[in-house]
Amino acid sequence: MSKTAKWVVGIIAGLIAFSGLVVLLLVLSFVSDREFDESASTSGEKVALIELKEPIMSSEETVRQFKKYRENKSVKAIVFRVESPGGGVAASQEIYEEVKKTRDSGKPVVVSMGSVAASGGYYVACGANKIVANPGTLTGSIGVIFQYLHVTELLDKIGVDATTYKTGKYKDAGSPFRKPSADDKKFFDQLLADVYEQFVDVVVAERKLDRRIVVKYADGRVFTGRQALAWGFVDTLGTLEDAVAIAGDLGKIEGKPKVVKERKRRSLWETVLGEDFGALRDELIRQPIVQYKMTIP
Repeated sequence: MSKTAKWVVGIIAGLIAFSGLVVLLLVLSFVSDREFDESASTSGEKVALIELKEPIMSSEETVRQFKKYRENKSVKAIVFRVESPGGGVAASQEIYEEVKKTRDSGKPVVVSMGSVAASGGYYVACGANKIVANPGTLTGSIGVIFQYLHVTELLDKIGVDATTYKTGKYKDAGSPFRKPSADDKKFFDQLLADVYEQFVDVVVAERKLDRRIVVKYADGRVFTGRQALAWGFVDTLGTLEDAVAIAGDLGKIEGKPKVVKERKRRSLWETVLGEDFGALRDELIRQPIVQYKMTIP
């Protein structure tokens, strides 16, 4: 075989291998992103388990599951397992509204708090009929946080300058290319105060607590599940199994409830790059600007 023929065969083999890899990736992408509903394997009255086990960047997936199980007549109650330090303000509010809507529709919702259900993780829990926390659950952290970097000194050191043209003095508020002014501080103080009041309003209304009591503890502090119970922020202490039992009682299910939940395979990129890829992506790219989130050291 001539040298030219060998090159042609090699190129063809490479193209075939590349095409096979593309097809494999497409198949993996299709399969790994599909959701599987385990409810089909059981019959009778059920308790659905919805899990929120990550920082709150988006409400779409959680809202979808609540709508699905709210409309499912065989599901008599929902347990909402919250394992989250919080996250985006709007996403937290949208999930809370969906939890509340489900509760108000007559389908009971019981929140089961895991190791952390703080800030936005507590906000979303407030719409439930009952909140169950472990004694050592970290919850609370009622407050708002807004952070951004200043790179002006770094740019000065490397000889880079930035120019901004704007139509109003607040248009570039929060820009990393200049230090905040006194007007900026006043602007952000007012902005965060309004978002903070929205959080407090929900806690006061849903937990039926005196506003002065809520404000006393709504200073960003984290407290345990046992402290939360003593101060009225949760209803009882218990495990996930206890929450399922409570949901079964509220849903008037006789005997031990059958629990159903969706099982989602890892995404293609998590399959290739590992489970930490999604968390790293969220941390670096998808961070909301203003957050109901507990700061984790």
